[in-house]
Amino acid sequence: MIRGMGDTFFIEGGIPLTGSLVVRGSKNAASKLMVASLLTDKPSTIENVPMSAEIDITRELCEKIGSTVSVAGDHEIQIATPEVTTSLVPELSRKNRIPILALGPLLHRAGVAEVPVLGGCPIGHRPIDFHVAALREMGVEIERREHSYYAEAKEIRGADIAFPWPSVGATESVILAAVLARGGTRIENASVEPEIMNLIEMLRAMGAKISADEDKRSIKIEGVSSLNGARIRVMPDRNEIVSFATAALATGGSVCIENIEDWYLKTFLFTLDRIGAGYEKEGNGIRFFKKGPFHPASVKTESHPGFMTDWQQPFLVVLTAAEGISIIHETVYEDRLGYTEDLRRMGAYIEVSDVCPAGDECRFSGKGYKHVARITGPAKLKGTRIRIPDLRAGMAHVVAALAAQGESVLEEIHHLDRGYERIDERLQMIGADIRRVKS
Repeated sequence: MIRGMGDTFFIEGGIPLTGSLVVRGSKNAASKLMVASLLTDKPSTIENVPMSAEIDITRELCEKIGSTVSVAGDHEIQIATPEVTTSLVPELSRKNRIPILALGPLLHRAGVAEVPVLGGCPIGHRPIDFHVAALREMGVEIERREHSYYAEAKEIRGADIAFPWPSVGATESVILAAVLARGGTRIENASVEPEIMNLIEMLRAMGAKISADEDKRSIKIEGVSSLNGARIRVMPDRNEIVSFATAALATGGSVCIENIEDWYLKTFLFTLDRIGAGYEKEGNGIRFFKKGPFHPASVKTESHPGFMTDWQQPFLVVLTAAEGISIIHETVYEDRLGYTEDLRRMGAYIEVSDVCPAGDECRFSGKGYKHVARITGPAKLKGTRIRIPDLRAGMAHVVAALAAQGESVLEEIHHLDRGYERIDERLQMIGADIRRVKS
């Protein structure tokens, strides 16, 4: 699964992408399902797993703990942890944000746990204090060490948890701790992303008692004494869908993404309506195409069912071609617009500001965070050399390079490999002139 850390993409842009493809399972869901399997000594089977570097990291964590992980067919893994051989995992070969989620399962299995501090993309503050505060309310003692979090719990008990704002990771932490806790747990202002519903689906299949009211952002869990294994299918990766859809739109192409549904893309599809982009149901999928000039739009990122923060980067590239002034208002992470500097070097007209749009102040208002982008189009992008800083910014750079005239050289593409399985080969299938040069 792991590909060269120093590999480079060479992309010749200006070619409309055409054809059809299948997206992989969600890496954000698959990694959490692997962690959920640690709650039982029985085996589980997870289907539609993306073979990306993020899964490699999660697999390393599980295997250090004592899991046996094997690939059983096309994008299917079997995972079993009959015994936790160690619950103290202070470091891994690479950092990401998954290990913090293992605290609950490891505490249930061993009473103590140690996991590495977070890594992942440098896109702003990750609210780990939400995880820590919630677990403490559930009876967990947590100590922040130099390179890890150390936790102990004689017994995890249910609690009423209310988050200041929805946090995907913290919601997952509480769910994973609560399913085997003594008593009931209620999470208010919870994240209710489809990927969390996929996690809940697996836990229910394992025997957990969970109910979720998505409209009220409320999740209730009644702890049980033990869980079984389960067979579960990872939902399609919504970020992949939007990545390929925006690539089709930005290049003036027409691409059908197979085996997807519109219910988990409603906000994105509504936004495409606003800018005049084309999409239509085709068989068991959706075709995305350019049907005329793009209109400008104002887009605000929010928790589900709002416009995903992970969608704004590739979608901003589409807005550089819109005729007029568009606004991206990032309200989830305070430092996620740095990639726009590279787009400016490619010829885009983008201004980044710390001032919220009039009448739409967010929690970053007045704090100096440059979280609002003003895009003036249409702009003609030209190829250039870019060093990719993180996963989602990297996808914006790929889309921009595909749309630009001339050749672009993208370095540090290991960030893309963390979240996308063989994205260069799959883009080639729909006509992209992209090649990987190995380090």
